[in-house]
Amino acid sequence: MDDQAQESFREFVANRSSALLKTAVLLSGGDRHAGEDLLQNALIKAVGRWHRIDEPEAYVRQILYRQQISRWRLKRRGRELSVAQPPEAGTDGGAVSADAELRLLMRGALARLTARQRTMLVLRYFEDLPEAEVARILGCSVGTVRSTTHRSLARLRALAPELRSLGRSEAGRRPSGDHSPVEVRS
Repeated sequence: MDDQAQESFREFVANRSSALLKTAVLLSGGDRHAGEDLLQNALIKAVGRWHRIDEPEAYVRQILYRQQISRWRLKRRGRELSVAQPPEAGTDGGAVSADAELRLLMRGALARLTARQRTMLVLRYFEDLPEAEVARILGCSVGTVRSTTHRSLARLRALAPELRSLGRSEAGRRPSGDHSPVEVRS
């Protein structure tokens, strides 16, 4: 790798790694360490082909998705994920506490989904990809994406019934625009 390509790769990692890490953590069920491993492996694969990559972020995201598919195919069933207790409520009001509780609730519910279900939901709703693009990335049909997404949402609602009343109780309040269930700090 020449100096110019090396500098280009370093800039890419510096500028885009936090967004890519957020996606990797979500794909790995909220496990930050697994997300870091997922991203690190994707970047290792990308650096070897850096001079041939036209769209680096799309390329690295594709690697993330495909690695996660491989992981869920190889993973044994029955593995449990340990999560920390939610933080105590802050003194600055209920809104911040409610947002934190919502993120923890969503993170816990996502972690209890299968890796395939979680991946479908992350691609469809966090990455905001159309069904056809998700199908292309995961190598399945659009119908499979629709049915798996539908079943995944139903299971998510069953695992976290508190999410059902979320939109109804705050009918006048607009969403904040941050739909990420996990806060990732570098």
